[in-house]
Amino acid sequence: MSLSVKHLLGIKELNREDIEQIFLTADNFKQVLQRPIKRVPTLRDTTVVNLFFENSTRTRLSFELAEKRLSADTINFAVSNSSVSKGETLIDTVNNILAMKVDMVVMRHSASGAPWFLSQHVDASIINAGDGTNEHPTQALLDAYSIREKLGDLKGKHITIVGDIMHSRVALSNIFCLNKLGAEVTVSGPPTLIPKHIEALGVRVEYNLKKALEWCDVANVLRIQLERQHKPLFSTLREYALYYGVNKQMLDSLGKEILIMHPGPINRGVEINSDVADSKQSIILDQVENGVAIRMAVIYLLSGKRDMGD
Repeated sequence: MSLSVKHLLGIKELNREDIEQIFLTADNFKQVLQRPIKRVPTLRDTTVVNLFFENSTRTRLSFELAEKRLSADTINFAVSNSSVSKGETLIDTVNNILAMKVDMVVMRHSASGAPWFLSQHVDASIINAGDGTNEHPTQALLDAYSIREKLGDLKGKHITIVGDIMHSRVALSNIFCLNKLGAEVTVSGPPTLIPKHIEALGVRVEYNLKKALEWCDVANVLRIQLERQHKPLFSTLREYALYYGVNKQMLDSLGKEILIMHPGPINRGVEINSDVADSKQSIILDQVENGVAIRMAVIYLLSGKRDMGD
């Protein structure tokens, strides 16, 4: 009951067996989350710090809840109220936290590679909760787990990732994860939001959204990350919604039902309409629920504990 790695820095470092182990462990923890008492004493002697240098709601709350469900002691680090705002370095900040005998660090940072850098300088296990435009491994794991829950084995399944591929750490982690599990992946979006040479990652590119949706079993719709775009990459949000927004009329024209996913937060009326996000084809709320079980599994497996609790 352990992984081949000490840290979860990215899906790229995991093998298929690691991913399957995380899924099996999440299956067990999902059963725990259905009980009247949704807590196990597994990590009652473990301290986890949530070190978020970027704004986050869903990911941070999901990790906090996962830690509490495992009975871990949790420290939430708010950058705006810390010495980081006074110029303290990342290493000094973390070393001061580790001096308090912290066992694990969940880290989100705007700089790509920050969790890897940290892992080279501290002894605690590091979980990457999103670094720049690089990776967001637990999001990819919960996405793949949610598809597995609905469609079974991912081998041979067709997944389309729609939207701002260039600036999305979710897209990159999903591509790595889905490829390792044997799924076929297509990316779709405006040419200005598709990285050059992305086919080298083993994915197809389809600029026509309807064709991409006709091909797939699952569409994972990403938001436009305007905060990461340093220059205009399309005319207007209205134009983007017209050509790449997923709406009910388009889904009805496919002649089949596909699953709709979104990592959140949703820009309703831009990349996805409310009648799609709230439809029976949508598994967006399943993703949120599964996120807690997946993060419980990752924390538990990295902790090295043998007993999952009762």
